[in-house]
Amino acid sequence: MKELSPTEIKDEKLYLDWGLSEQEYESVQRMLGRLPNFTETGLFAAMWSEHCSYKSSKPLLKQFPSKGKRILQGPGEGAGIIDIGDGQAVVFKAESHNHPTAVEPYQGAATGVGGIVRDIFSMGARPIASLNSLHFGEPTDPRTKFLVDQTVAGIGDYGNCMGIPTVGGELTFDDAFKQNPVMNAMCVGLLDVENSQIGAAAGAGNLIYYVGAKTGRDGIQGAIFASAEFSDEKETQRSAVQVGDPFAEKQLMEACLDLIQNHADILVGIQDMGAAGLVSSSAEMGAKAGYGMELNLDLVPQREAGMIPYELMLSESQERMLLCVKKGYGKQVEELFDRYESEAVQIGVVTEDTSYKLYQHGKLVADVPVHTLVDEAPVYTYESKMPERMNEVNNFVPEVTNLNETMEAMLKQPTIASKHEIFERYDSMVQTNTIVAPGSDAAVIRVRGTNKALAMTTDANPRYLYLNPYLGGQIAVSEAARNIVASGGVPIGITDCLNFGKPNDPEVYYELSQATKGMAEACTIFDTPVISGNVSLYNESNKKAIYPTPMVGMVGLIEKQSDITTIDFKNADDLIYLLGTTGNDYNGSEIQKMQEGTISGQFENFDLATEKANQDLVTKAIQAGLVVSAHDLAEGGLAVGLVESVFKHELGFAVAVDLTAAELFSETQSRFILSVKPANKAAFEEIVKENAQLIGQVTAEQDLKISTKDHQEMNLNVGATKTIWKESLAWQLK
Repeated sequence: MKELSPTEIKDEKLYLDWGLSEQEYESVQRMLGRLPNFTETGLFAAMWSEHCSYKSSKPLLKQFPSKGKRILQGPGEGAGIIDIGDGQAVVFKAESHNHPTAVEPYQGAATGVGGIVRDIFSMGARPIASLNSLHFGEPTDPRTKFLVDQTVAGIGDYGNCMGIPTVGGELTFDDAFKQNPVMNAMCVGLLDVENSQIGAAAGAGNLIYYVGAKTGRDGIQGAIFASAEFSDEKETQRSAVQVGDPFAEKQLMEACLDLIQNHADILVGIQDMGAAGLVSSSAEMGAKAGYGMELNLDLVPQREAGMIPYELMLSESQERMLLCVKKGYGKQVEELFDRYESEAVQIGVVTEDTSYKLYQHGKLVADVPVHTLVDEAPVYTYESKMPERMNEVNNFVPEVTNLNETMEAMLKQPTIASKHEIFERYDSMVQTNTIVAPGSDAAVIRVRGTNKALAMTTDANPRYLYLNPYLGGQIAVSEAARNIVASGGVPIGITDCLNFGKPNDPEVYYELSQATKGMAEACTIFDTPVISGNVSLYNESNKKAIYPTPMVGMVGLIEKQSDITTIDFKNADDLIYLLGTTGNDYNGSEIQKMQEGTISGQFENFDLATEKANQDLVTKAIQAGLVVSAHDLAEGGLAVGLVESVFKHELGFAVAVDLTAAELFSETQSRFILSVKPANKAAFEEIVKENAQLIGQVTAEQDLKISTKDHQEMNLNVGATKTIWKESLAWQLK
């Protein structure tokens, strides 16, 4: 890479290629009182990129509630922290790795997992679980098959090598994601509150330590790459994708946790080198504490010869952390990391003034006020325009003339079909704390030494958001909460990944602003503050944006392990209840997609107060010990939910509903299927009153029987039906 002079940069407008606009470049000149040099231009381009500065979303993120009685650390650090009692806390965050996964799916997904794991242990927590949220094009497309296979391999290999169970997630398929898949990774950790850390570099004279793997040329401009839309030419931009080494990360994690837990008195701050690499971690640590920093780039461990300052600062090589260590204790840190065969090198010092200075070969190669990089990126509010599609009236009603055939066809839909082909490639039981593995509404992990457990889930509803981003945003949070509640938990907080198209497109900005508004209102109702998250914009290819996809990662607390509930019917003769009211909610549904090949129409029927009230009833019934199984109703509606409840134990059911055959596939929100022992009928009905209807019974016979008010009958064999559901996606992906 050839370094241009400040004048050449200005004349050739190199900064435009790096994502800085004319106005932003002029702002940098004003702040510095001169033209920035090559390295400085790169620093600003990375730190002011959308991926690092959130310049298009900051005002919208302020809507989110981020405080609460349990919240120990909200947004602004590597991850958020929520108190779960007994001196312990849960730490979690989600991160997007969409563009890298589109270009190099194995490494893109693997390094997405690696990065989010570092965020968790940088807070002093031990990672206990990983989850993901994946959205691809249709599985009939050959490239989609390749992307799915390699993305899953990258997630599984990295997590398995780290010894962190992958316990949950979601996987959907829609043509909108064909060119630009969504890969969101979430990690959950457990923390002794006394060990919590922050990413700050305070105290003049304290030491800046680089720990972990050497720096190479992989991932350079990664944050800039993630802050621009795709086009066919950019499909080959592989240099911006990082390369992961989970074994090196495992050594780094153990060394960092040893330092935090046993030598906290010498550690001032710790931060992951994530997006924008060394510049973001160092500048953010200095700015956060109100100090400056001097770094000697000759000391940065390098695996490639002749790297210039721009490359060293913007490389996103993986498995690296930055530490601030008290003066005089450097040798102790070096010896500790050496024991774990992980490198630790002092590369700089904290300074009293707030300047950020970089040296190489004895020369000053960058000198900027640290706050200009971190806190003074521009903030944009764009024009907003409601998409025309939201005015389309489509009174779609599914045609169901043969209930058996429709049911079997629905179970073959890739978004509904069993995902065992995916999650069986992950180790979900390592660490031996997993109580509920993938396949239920939420995963559940025990908190060792206590009677508590943590429920966790990831949810996004891209189709609903495409039709109505405001209500879709509410539903994304609500469905996550439904999954936690159906598992016996009480929702306590969320992390998010906001995956959208180009923000300066008025329709995309409308989607982003309305979705965040809806999410914020739902978070307030459920008392689930947003403690961490990530914004991923410019998810479009050749001017076509993905469906708006805000992923919600939610964690719930289960105070007594006896409250843990799963979706499976467990005993013949148990009573089956439907809690919630069913309407004609077909737009955006799985059956509309199946029968019309697309989704369309208005999406209007959702009420947050009803959702919260129904969830509270389920929680009350579970905590009273009256619920044998619980399953929230989502894709495919009541019919699919009933059938999913029998597959594990291969029981049958006999159900009669005051609904039409079409309404069996309605996706009305705020509904649950619950099974209850006959002896508990009166006590259960006393809690739910008229909000739940008894619709049938679990049977020992292996027949799945439903009769409807329009005189249709479904009668399927559980074994044959399970085979269709279990083998369909596996067959499509092969």
